[in-house]
Amino acid sequence: MVMMMIGCLCIHGFTGSPDEVAPLAEYLQKRTDWVIKTPTLPGHGKRLQLKGITYDQWFQAAERELQALMEICETVYVIGFSMGGVIAVYLAEKYKIDKLVLLSAAFYYVNPRQLIKDIHEIVRDGWRRRLRENPLFIRYKNKILATPLTAILEFRKLVNEVRPRLPNVHIPALIVQGEKDGIVPVKSAHYLYNKIGSSQKKLLLLRESYHHVCHGPDRYLLFCEVEKFLRENKLENGIY
Repeated sequence: MVMMMIGCLCIHGFTGSPDEVAPLAEYLQKRTDWVIKTPTLPGHGKRLQLKGITYDQWFQAAERELQALMEICETVYVIGFSMGGVIAVYLAEKYKIDKLVLLSAAFYYVNPRQLIKDIHEIVRDGWRRRLRENPLFIRYKNKILATPLTAILEFRKLVNEVRPRLPNVHIPALIVQGEKDGIVPVKSAHYLYNKIGSSQKKLLLLRESYHHVCHGPDRYLLFCEVEKFLRENKLENGIY
């Protein structure tokens, strides 16, 4: 039985875990009475086990979580981070979702200039014997070793599957991008803003944020803007 409740599905990124969206999910949980779900996609989590996992399994897992939420909630929002943002678009094209929040959505990936800067910082901290203090090194060292090439190919298939669906998505969308993101370039957010079929859409650029925007220095601005977007009735289009 569908109840007069609001549900919010938060989907993490490739090789990630619910921790990537946890700060935002916790913020919304404290300030609302919404049903908030942060599932773990197949092969993901604290211990990566991606060998043999295909992209359609990620789709199916997200669909099951969404369907379960739709059974108990009249209004449903989907928030997706990185690859989770791509999956969120897939869900929005296929199901009746009310609003969409796309964080660092990976329709393009690897920002060469920023990545070079990040590598230089890692090397510099290595020379200074401060490598274990470098947040980028800490976040990615284990993932690089635990991610098989087949999983990367499945991720690319997923993106290629969803890109053509963008014009078919017509619900209100908030697109968020860190300007210092070395994984997903800013052009991905602009591409998304231009290609998505939504008549109500907003692009929020976070000046000081890297890829993991929910953990970045602009996170409180992000949290406030997401809450405002999900609560308001009408969205003013534009780039902020």
